[in-house]
Amino acid sequence: MGKELTILTDSDLVQEIKIGNRKAFSEIVKRHQKSLLRMSLRFVRDLDMAEDVVQESFIKAYEKLNAFEGRSTFKSWLFQIAVNTAKNKLRERKRLTTDIDSIQLAVGAVAETSLVHSALSQEIQEEIDKLPTKQRTALILRVYEDLSFKEIADIMECPYDTAKANYRHALIKLKDSFEKRSDLNMSESFGGFFSEVANYVEVE
Repeated sequence: MGKELTILTDSDLVQEIKIGNRKAFSEIVKRHQKSLLRMSLRFVRDLDMAEDVVQESFIKAYEKLNAFEGRSTFKSWLFQIAVNTAKNKLRERKRLTTDIDSIQLAVGAVAETSLVHSALSQEIQEEIDKLPTKQRTALILRVYEDLSFKEIADIMECPYDTAKANYRHALIKLKDSFEKRSDLNMSESFGGFFSEVANYVEVE
């Protein structure tokens, strides 16, 4: 119980929690709450709802901790819970508003990966929002959270190749959508984002 928690891995913290060390769970929360909130915001586009998603996700994770067998990383397992919780929140909102089409992805003011620079704009957000759920999920996790395809596959509960295919199809649809927009110059308007799209699609 006297271990220095900050130097422990997530797996070690999970074992500490299982033997009754509640401080270990506080360390888990501290370690992952920011990334979980950031990801949740991209799904629900509402800070209050995103905070609810995060809180519920940690509660669910704590309650289900004995079911975590370590087949994936703890982070992937936690993100899986959060993604499913966010989807449930959106379904609840849809029942209340009967119109989910107006919900858009939240995009941070500061770019977090090489794919997303200041050139990321409202137009891209609107097109991403039109993607099928699985493709949108793969794109969010890959581009904004910089997760590996193995982690994405674990979170989406699908094979590695399926996760990669969903991401690729999302990129292709975005590229096609913007190529049809005569009012936009992709290279000038969106910089590195679409050059990465083009490179990925061509390589694949």
